[in-house]
Amino acid sequence: MSPPVAPSAAPLRQDWMREHNLSLALSAVLDAVEPISRAQVAARTGLSRAAVTNLVDRLVETGLVRELAPVALPRGRPAVPLGPAEHAVAALGLEVNVDYLGVRALDLTGEVIAERVVHGDLRGSQPAAVAARLAEVAAEVRTAAVSLGARVAGATLALPGLLDSSSVLRTAPNLGWRDLDAAQLLPAAVVDGVVGFTVANEADLAARAEVRARIAEESRPGFFYVSGEIGIGGARVLAGELSAGRHGWAGEIGHVVVGTSGSRLIRLEDVAGQQALLRAAGLPVQARPGELRAAVERGDAQALAAVVQAGRALGIALAAVVHISDVDEVVLGGSFAALFDAIAGPVEAALAELVVFSDWAPVRVTRARAGEYAAMTGAAHTVIDRLVAQPSRWLKAS
Repeated sequence: MSPPVAPSAAPLRQDWMREHNLSLALSAVLDAVEPISRAQVAARTGLSRAAVTNLVDRLVETGLVRELAPVALPRGRPAVPLGPAEHAVAALGLEVNVDYLGVRALDLTGEVIAERVVHGDLRGSQPAAVAARLAEVAAEVRTAAVSLGARVAGATLALPGLLDSSSVLRTAPNLGWRDLDAAQLLPAAVVDGVVGFTVANEADLAARAEVRARIAEESRPGFFYVSGEIGIGGARVLAGELSAGRHGWAGEIGHVVVGTSGSRLIRLEDVAGQQALLRAAGLPVQARPGELRAAVERGDAQALAAVVQAGRALGIALAAVVHISDVDEVVLGGSFAALFDAIAGPVEAALAELVVFSDWAPVRVTRARAGEYAAMTGAAHTVIDRLVAQPSRWLKAS
């Protein structure tokens, strides 16, 4: 007699299997470093060649995958390489930060097909007013993407604060926002894509963009990412996946205490936050990180001293992270990436001095590879990830 089926077991429905296989085939095409043939898709996914032919044909018909010029083979028929369709999909990454807001649209190739960033001091701002401005910027980016033939797949909004699982922004101290339904900030014009919208922490999304930037060279990258803005965020990546903690709030390194002044506690952001750095360097707090970098490069003593002091404080905070999590690489992003040549040395020196196991496992300090406004890039990539996970939504809408 066969053993009874566990009550929690359920049959695998045919539509679920079809969705899963479509996702496998689409992932194989999008993740390939070079264009990939149907036979290679079959080899990488374990699907039969007949199944792959059917799946790929559907993906080509609906504009997610494109066929390239045939390539002659030593034997048999020429192979038809496959690649992600250009300009067919617009994945929108939105960000509200303390001194700017912006929207970036990526297509399935990862190309930025439209974007706009607006700088301004948003501390103490009213969420409704910021949402209205974000809606204007999003509409401009959406129009530009659509003019290229793209359809909006969805949107993700990056915010500099603590977000819970119900998309409530519990606190964004540098904005002065608290207990806000973050979904209300998303413009109506961008939330009607086939895979919907989400909100997430900006440092977490920047770390996801960093994983994408490294994946061709490292199959399962691991590091602690530091996002240097007016506030300082962080994110732990383990084997290519974000490790955000029980509430999704891990990595808030900017609030780590790095010293005292009398009875006052000094947090990392008080020393190494973007405006704190500019103030210490004798520059206007409205200046951009590139201006501070230029001052350092021309040998300005005050600017160099400010960066060295910030690097020392950052190294102290990161030493705590290293001791707790045994991380072996720290990635400096945001303003720290722009200042990398000047700030990396003081960070490394502090880590070598303070980390108890640095003699046997020194911590590497590297520059972020994801580029400027990495959180917007990471946000857009999460939209692509949702599309890949549920490609049938796109197929049904086509």
